[in-house]
Order: sequence, then C-alpha cells, then structure tokens
Amino acid sequence: MQSDVVNSTLQIPAKLYRVGELVRYTPFSRQTIHNYTIMGLISEAQWTEGGHRLYDESVFERLSKIIQLRKTKTLLEIRQILREEQAGVEVSSAGQNSSADGEETAGGTESAKPNIDGSELAPDRN
Repeated sequence: MQSDVVNSTLQIPAKLYRVGELVRYTPFSRQTIHNYTIMGLISEAQWTEGGHRLYDESVFERLSKIIQLRKTKTLLEIRQILREEQAGVEVSSAGQNSSADGEETAGGTESAKPNIDGSELAPDRN
C-alpha cells in the first residue's frame, strides 16, 4: 500500500472560495460581490448543494483588474472590456471602422449608443 502512494502523484483539488472569503480577502463588500456576479463582471465556478456560489482563484485576478479599471471607467465600460478580453478580442479592434468622433467612416451614419444593460439603442438622428 505504501509503495502505491510513493509511486503515484496526488492531484491537489482547486481551491474554491465562498463569498465570505472573497469579502475577507478583498476590499469588496458582500453586496458588491453579488452585484458584480449578477452584472457578469465575475462568475462563479461552481455552486454548493445548498445553493452557495463558489469562485475559483481566477476571481482575484479579475477583481484586481476591476479595481484598476474603476479608476477611469464605468461598470458598463468595464463589463464590455472584460467581455472583449474573454472573447479574445482586443479592445482596439472595436473602433476599426469608426472615426474618432463616433461616426462610421464607410456609411457616414452615427454609431448606436449603448443602453444601460449593454444592448444598443437606435442611432441618434438629430
């Protein structure tokens, strides 16, 4: 039996964190963690049988990025940045077909403005 343990490598399970642990290790409140989860800024890795959210270690990197971005960006802008990064799209490529003032160079029409939920509103024709 002992020879089996010596010759095999044990796989260490990934550490999962409850919301209370995130609150303890970060400057965020329980409500903020909940709001960021609902908004899609962070996501849980698993759920317990009792329905509690569990986050993996990557949440700390994501929360650190949010702290940095909050200095100059709104939560909506942060959500868009994080989604683009997650999809592997560079933020700079989003404005390829647009000029600096927000008008499309090809068609000459104004670009649609984002709604609070991230969807786009119809272009302002005024």
